[in-house]
Amino acid sequence: MKDILLVTINAKWIHPSLALRLLKANLGPLEDRCGILEFALRQPLAEKLDPFITACPRILGVSVSIWNHGATAELLGELERIWTAVTPAGLRNGEGFPPAKPVVVLGGPEVSHLPPEAEIFRFADYVIRGEGEIEFRTLCERIMGGMLLRQKPLSPQKKLPPSQFISSGPVNPGEIKSGYHLYTDEDLAKKLIYVEASRGCPFNCEFCLSAVKPSSVNAVREFPLESFLAEMEELIRRGAKTFKFLDRTFNLDIRRALRIMEFFLDKIERRRAPLMVHFEMIPSHFPSELREILARFPPNTLRLEIGIQTLNPEAAARIGRPSDPEKEMETLRFLHEKTSAIIHADLIAGLPGEDLDSFGRGFDRLWAAFSTERNEPDKMNTPGAHPRTEIQLGILKFLPGAPIFRHAEAFGMRYNPRPPYEVMETSSLSVSELDRIKNFARFWELIVNRGLADYRENSPVFDDFMALSDSLLDRFGRNWGIDKNELLEEVAGSLNLL
Repeated sequence: MKDILLVTINAKWIHPSLALRLLKANLGPLEDRCGILEFALRQPLAEKLDPFITACPRILGVSVSIWNHGATAELLGELERIWTAVTPAGLRNGEGFPPAKPVVVLGGPEVSHLPPEAEIFRFADYVIRGEGEIEFRTLCERIMGGMLLRQKPLSPQKKLPPSQFISSGPVNPGEIKSGYHLYTDEDLAKKLIYVEASRGCPFNCEFCLSAVKPSSVNAVREFPLESFLAEMEELIRRGAKTFKFLDRTFNLDIRRALRIMEFFLDKIERRRAPLMVHFEMIPSHFPSELREILARFPPNTLRLEIGIQTLNPEAAARIGRPSDPEKEMETLRFLHEKTSAIIHADLIAGLPGEDLDSFGRGFDRLWAAFSTERNEPDKMNTPGAHPRTEIQLGILKFLPGAPIFRHAEAFGMRYNPRPPYEVMETSSLSVSELDRIKNFARFWELIVNRGLADYRENSPVFDDFMALSDSLLDRFGRNWGIDKNELLEEVAGSLNLL
C-alpha cells in the first residue's frame, strides 16, 4: 500500500496520463511512497471502486479534465459514501470495514477555473489550480509531516474556503523531472505515449484557457532539448512505438522542430523503427525547410493535427484568433498532395457571429483543399480503410474562465452549464441548426473519417451531406449504436459514396 495515490479517468485505455507521472516523478523523497491508478471512461463504476478498498492512502490526488469531470464526481461521491460509513470505534481500518478517508487533492485543467461553489469541490480538501508539479509535492510534504490535516466535509450549500485553493504559476521545464521512466512496458507496447517538448501558447484565442492570462504569462517554455531527445531515445529502446506530442504549437520554433523531427526520421529511415509521431502545428507557419522534412516521412509514420477552427475572418478577429485563410488552405493542399502525413483538421461551430451558411462555406473550402487526391484514381482511399484526411467538426465550448464569455450577451449565446459546456444557441445559429451540425458531425465521423465509404464528391458537399445526415437520423432514430453494414447499405449510391 502507498501513502499517496494519484488517480485519473482516461478517455480510453490506450491514453495513459502523463500528468500523473509528472506529479509522481517530482515528489522527491516521497516518490517511492506514491502509486498511480488509472481507469478508462467507459469502465464500470464498480471496477473503479474495488482498488480503493485495500489501497488506504493518506493522500488521494485526482486529475480532473473536461471529459472525466462527471465520471470523477460520480466516483468521488461513491467513495465518500464508503469512507463515511458507520463502523465500530477503533476498527475503522480492520478487516471488513471501510478504509479511513484520505486527504483529497483535486487538480487538472478542469478544476483550475471552476467557481468555488462547484459541486465537485464538495469532495475535496484541497484544490491545486495550475501546473502542479511543485505545489503538489509541497502540499504532500506538509500533510505527511502533520502540518495539515484533512478538512471537514462540506455541506452542499457551502463553498471550499479560499485557503484550500492553492494557485500555481507556470513551472520552469528545466527545473522539473520528467515522468517518462514511469511508463510501464505495457504502456510502451500497447498505448499512445504522450510527450511534451514545450508548454504554453503565444496566442490568445478566447475559447481557450490559454487566453485567461496575458500571452506573456503563457509564453512558450521549452524543455531542455538534449535531455528530451535522450529520453525519447530511451523510450524507443524500451519499445515505445506511438508518440503524441502535447505541444500546442510544435512548429513555432522551426529550428527546434526540425531537430526533433530529424531525430525521429533517423529512427524510421536508418534504423527501420516502426514509429508513428503526432504533432499539432500552426497552419500559417510552414517555411520551405519544414515542408522538405515533412515530405520525407514514409506513409503511416506521421500524423498532423491542424487547428483551422474557422475560415470566417470576422469571427476569427472577434475571438482574437490569428487567421490567414489563403495561407492555411495552401498549407493543407501541400500536406495533402506532397506528403504522406495523416491530416486531422478541426472546425468549430457556434463562434459568435458565424451563421450556418458561413460555417458551411468554411467546411466546403476546407474539403476542397483535400479534393485533389480524390480526383486521382491511383491515390484514392481504399473503402473500409481510414482515410489520410479527416475533418472533425466540434461545437464551441464555454470553458470556465475562458474570455469567450464576454460575447455571450451581445451574440445571444446560451450554453450548457455542465461539461463539456457546449454552446446551445447563438443569435446566428438556432438550437435546431446546432443540433443538425452535431448530427452532421457524428455521421461524418462514422462514414467519412472512419473510412466506412470513400467520399468522391467534387462539388461543395456541406449541404448535400447535411441532407444525408438528416435522412439517416430519420431512418435510424439515432446516430450511435448503428450496425456499420446497415449504415453502409443506407448510404450506398447516395452522393457518390461507394
